[in-house]
Amino acid sequence: MLTTIDKERGCDPVAAPQPRQPRQPQRLPGLGGRPGKLWVLATVLAVVASGAALSRISILGFSLGLGLLRGEAVEAEVITLEPQLPYGKGMWMWQPNKSDGGDVDAIIRRAKEVGLTHIYVRTGSSWDGFYAAGWLDQILPKAHAAGIRVYGWDFPRLIDPAADVERALAAINHRTPGGHRIDGFAADIETPSEGTRISAGAATAYGDALRAGAGEGYPLIACVPRPSPWTKSFFPYAEVVARFDAVAPMVYWLNRQPGPDVRGAIHDLQPLGKPVFPVGQAYDGAPEGGRRGVPPREELQTFMQVAQAEGAQGVSFWSWQAADQQAWDAIRDASEFTGPLPKKAPAVLAVQPIVLEAG
Repeated sequence: MLTTIDKERGCDPVAAPQPRQPRQPQRLPGLGGRPGKLWVLATVLAVVASGAALSRISILGFSLGLGLLRGEAVEAEVITLEPQLPYGKGMWMWQPNKSDGGDVDAIIRRAKEVGLTHIYVRTGSSWDGFYAAGWLDQILPKAHAAGIRVYGWDFPRLIDPAADVERALAAINHRTPGGHRIDGFAADIETPSEGTRISAGAATAYGDALRAGAGEGYPLIACVPRPSPWTKSFFPYAEVVARFDAVAPMVYWLNRQPGPDVRGAIHDLQPLGKPVFPVGQAYDGAPEGGRRGVPPREELQTFMQVAQAEGAQGVSFWSWQAADQQAWDAIRDASEFTGPLPKKAPAVLAVQPIVLEAG
């Protein structure tokens, strides 16, 4: 997701507290064969089942004793969001302390005002390890309470794919004290100029091990460079995305135009058989040779319009800390990606390697 190695090494990660052990789930007391309690338990289960179609479920603990039913709230209420790909509008977060000052309430408030359905939160990299446990403990409960999904993202260099997978699984398996976890995971797989030792073999080893560790059905997103004549000549797109559920190309148009860039990225990646969720530019591209300043409203909205017209079901932007107010307003005001969201993530597709032709 970053554009230079210096930026990556110069990150300002959140201090990582010691990982906390997940809370053990509460259990219903034994009913001792008493018919009245069985009827009560059946009633409770029926109520829970009737809410299974809701997008989030509040779990209550119940205490049965002396022939009475007492409803008691569990100490830390857990709100569960259905596993899902990043449909709708999202934003990538790199350094929390530079994103609304690290104020979780302000972050959630902005996300709701703008109409975000999801946030990508950086959880680590090959340079830093997994360091975001403390931040996840803060943001996950409040994001889930607001109906916003949080996807972790990590920068693997693929020099040691096994270590990269171990770090990714630490993020995926982390539980907050209340039992929350990230809703999916995105691997930011970059080019050699960013310090990544990319190859078909390394990508396959990483993807296979990550899928095995995360399990089938857990949302995995491959974040990749926008296909261009240069990247198509060496980047193993097919092997990178083979074990992921979706692909998110970084469409930073810099000194070009967003429409042709996002249209080309979607067309190039669609043959791989995975949903495409483009990542747009909401930062100043001048240091990379682009036009000065965050892209204006018209460009941001063109990016969203063309992405939806080409079949994308969601977009996101890099990055929270770099976006200015007019960018936030453009995202808020766009009518694209505001309808009802699909309910379930599609199954992982097995695809044969496809060579993306340069040119």
